[in-house]
Amino acid sequence: MNVRDRRRFPALLCISMLTVGTLPALVAQSHPAPLGVFEDHTDVGTVLHPGTARYDSTSGTYAVTGSGENMWFGEDDFHFAWKKVSGDIAISADIAFVGDKGNNHRKAVLMMRQSLDGNSASVDIARHGDGLTSLQFRDAAGANTHEVQANVISPARVRLEKRGDFFYAFVAEKNGKLQPAGASTRLAFTGPFYVGIGISAHDKDATETANFSSVKLEALSAAGEKKPALYSTLETVPIASTDRRVAYVAQAHFEAPNWSRDGSYFLFNQGGGI
Repeated sequence: MNVRDRRRFPALLCISMLTVGTLPALVAQSHPAPLGVFEDHTDVGTVLHPGTARYDSTSGTYAVTGSGENMWFGEDDFHFAWKKVSGDIAISADIAFVGDKGNNHRKAVLMMRQSLDGNSASVDIARHGDGLTSLQFRDAAGANTHEVQANVISPARVRLEKRGDFFYAFVAEKNGKLQPAGASTRLAFTGPFYVGIGISAHDKDATETANFSSVKLEALSAAGEKKPALYSTLETVPIASTDRRVAYVAQAHFEAPNWSRDGSYFLFNQGGGI
């Protein structure tokens, strides 16, 4: 998406809450697949330059190269390394672009999608070339994509979780500890779906490469998890786009947000006070 409305006004405020359990253990892989934990890779949508995906078993790093005009509106154009799965699952990775000369809106993603069609229903956490990190989602085939922008720029690590029909984004700053990004959405897949890593150049005439390291693909189970923790999120919602941006997220219960008079900060209720 080339233009984002980053103005503070006109916008709505909302607070969302979610509960987060502990992170489960990595699913054991008895025999590495030809492309690490993934089954295969392919170009999705319309690309002028075929993409590639390589796995270095020594470093545990996936190098994915892709072209494509964008991953937005009703169509995704990118290269995707994938595995077909069912049930609740999570994928996490460190992401780094190779080089710094590409389009600022190029996107390296952790993604779950219903099919390999370009217009498929999908959810992804996208690391952009300029550091912006967003939970993006298309809730039906061919529908326009929407996003929830995280308030962490260039996170060291990202994670996407599917629990039932709910999807949650996690980010880690320099300490490497994953925390809820405050971004979530609801979307129902039918039967098996695809999970994987991918990249779009945001330029149909170019290719870009991203390295995905310490990739973990995990089956999620409620069994044995500790008591869930409550997180609250304060978001701004531009009226024109209805896309959202996380302003503040904390492991606490807060509510009733308001703008300050000059629009430079927020007021909300927490712990019996403002």
